[in-house]
Amino acid sequence: MAPDPWEGCFWSWGLLLWLSVGSTGDAPPTPQTKCTDFQNANLLQGTNLKAHFLLFTPSDPLCGQLVEESSDIRNLGFNATLGTKLVIHGFRALGTKPSWIDKFISALLQAADANVIAVDWVYGSTGVYFSAVENVVKLGLEISRFLRKLLVLGVSESSIHIIGVSLGAHVGGMVGHFYKGQLGQITGLDPAGPEYTRASLEERLDPGDALFVEAIHTDTDNLGIRIPVGHVDYYVNGGQDQPGCPTSISAGYSYLICDHMRAVHIYISALENSCPLMAFPCTSYKVFLAGHCLDCFNPFLLSCPRIGLVEQGGVKIEPLPKEVKVYLLTTSTAPYCVHHSLVEFYLLKLRNQDTCITVTFLSSSVTSSVTITIPRQQRHGKGIIAHPSPQCQINQVKLKFQPSNRVWKKDRTIVIGMFCTAPLPVHDKNLP
Repeated sequence: MAPDPWEGCFWSWGLLLWLSVGSTGDAPPTPQTKCTDFQNANLLQGTNLKAHFLLFTPSDPLCGQLVEESSDIRNLGFNATLGTKLVIHGFRALGTKPSWIDKFISALLQAADANVIAVDWVYGSTGVYFSAVENVVKLGLEISRFLRKLLVLGVSESSIHIIGVSLGAHVGGMVGHFYKGQLGQITGLDPAGPEYTRASLEERLDPGDALFVEAIHTDTDNLGIRIPVGHVDYYVNGGQDQPGCPTSISAGYSYLICDHMRAVHIYISALENSCPLMAFPCTSYKVFLAGHCLDCFNPFLLSCPRIGLVEQGGVKIEPLPKEVKVYLLTTSTAPYCVHHSLVEFYLLKLRNQDTCITVTFLSSSVTSSVTITIPRQQRHGKGIIAHPSPQCQINQVKLKFQPSNRVWKKDRTIVIGMFCTAPLPVHDKNLP
């Protein structure tokens, strides 16, 4: 590996001096906070990086303060004793500020007593996607140099948490690679797929980039990466089509971006709400929906991973397994969280054809349904149903037999059996 590109560099720290005129008893004037917003670029300005680092603190979550080369970041309110979270956006086709960034930063500061630094690289991420990809290494170097400045103040590597969106997730991976995997955590929100699915570990996000790496996948069939890239990889609703997103290209830009950006909105929701966004390890989404993955014993020893600011995602085993695919369902709107339940039906008598039974949970005005299929000459069928309310708040359960398609004759078949349900995880009594 090449030597550290910033090895031996020294940062000059600016000194803030106040000169008072008059008697020595005069108090120095209070410095005025200067807020800086994200830059705007256009299609012709997307080659220069022009990265800005904007500091947001708990005392003023709406004011981003530009950290300049010669400034002492402590004078801007940075607290070296707190954790530090860097937020890195992704490709900006039109050179505009990310629409989600203000809400994201506010939610972070509300959920954690931390320094939040937004990395504004709008200029370098604008225009042609492949030009933005070429800037990933350059930005990774700039962020790495910036972090050196924080380490001089006493910030520990393990207290640094990078949250990267799309292309920004791989930027975070690059920074983590430069720090030999000693940063505390990297969260990738639907890490970008184009140009990265077949990239080397040095070029993309991977489990070796931090002490804990997690990724939330919501658009693996388009803009997001398909392969696992962290210790824990959440495949939300299977990782592809998200409920509530347009299914037709006639919806325009929303059709292209909705699934991809769902990871961001799910993470914001996890910061703002206490409802569970718990996931379950499984070999595939299809196997999960069929009710074959009901707890987190293997490989997490019953500590089910959860999306949000939970230490190591709630996984409590060492060493951490790598590239574990976990699955969860969500609703179509915020706060997205659901309670997963196993539903089963046992036939009293065998049948010579498949038996389909729709199970519906009702609570208040909300309904959730799943169809169980019992194969011919078998007695048992099961599946997973997701409902916004826990089982104790479900008012009614409906079972409906789905008859075979008969055009001329009404199906009067009677199906007799036993129905069972249990909340997931079914074997975990230690989770709150």
